[in-house]
Amino acid sequence: LALYFHIGEREEKCIIEDIPSDTLVVGNYKVQRWDIHKHDFLESAPGLGMFVTVTSPSGEVLLSKLYGPQGTFSFTSYLSGEHIICFQSNSTRFAVTAGSKLRIHLDIRVGEHFLDESAIQAKDKVNEVNVRLEHLIEQIHHVTREQDYEREREEKFRKTSEETNSNILWWAIVQTLILISIGIWQIKSLRDFFISKKLV
Repeated sequence: LALYFHIGEREEKCIIEDIPSDTLVVGNYKVQRWDIHKHDFLESAPGLGMFVTVTSPSGEVLLSKLYGPQGTFSFTSYLSGEHIICFQSNSTRFAVTAGSKLRIHLDIRVGEHFLDESAIQAKDKVNEVNVRLEHLIEQIHHVTREQDYEREREEKFRKTSEETNSNILWWAIVQTLILISIGIWQIKSLRDFFISKKLV
């Protein structure tokens, strides 16, 4: 996931990531500040840091840390589901004067274990193959966890659909019984009315 978004200097912005359990998540970000004179975003925002907060689906805070104008954060999920990742600048200016617009460039990688290319080049070919093989095995484990998570979601969705269909069927049966009962009651009421008026 690679994107950028704009926030106010004292504003908090959150994104939601659906992540399987036991998965490493690594995020890289860079902050740019709007320059009113150049009418453009400056390449860096010196002195401006970002609070990064990550909350699990159960509401537990997995990460809460202050970083610089650009940085890398990481966490490991222990529950599958929607994780909330929030960003807020450490600006101490009052809301009236903190009018700067910030652009956050964000790159989030889920389940990736990065290879240290310099370490690989320093070793012989056999070690290089071993390291790459271990990396490949980790990627396979990640794909397996991702597939298991998707199967869980599909099963939950199927159960919800079946329950909804069952409820609709019972509601239709109840509505039919109510309509039949009302029809019988109306026929009986009309019959009693006609008999009382000696029309039949």
